[in-house]
Amino acid sequence: MSRTTTMTVRLSGALSDFVAANVGEDGSYENISEYVRDLIRRDKERAEAAAFDRLKAELTHVFAAPDESYKPLSAADVIARNQTAE
Repeated sequence: MSRTTTMTVRLSGALSDFVAANVGEDGSYENISEYVRDLIRRDKERAEAAAFDRLKAELTHVFAAPDESYKPLSAADVIARNQTAE
């Protein structure tokens, strides 16, 4: 079930003017809430893309390693390694 949270944000000066220019008849958004939701969605997408890029870079690095650098591991080896990493 989705929940709704009400938040209060105080802006002044240039930030307030910038938001006002983007909201209303002359702006791209009908109201401030719509504008803030869009900003949050875009930031969430940016964070997810950054995490994906980090994972992709790590996998690219791993798959580029020569086969000789790999060593066989049993399930017990992996479990033991993961227990010491915690």
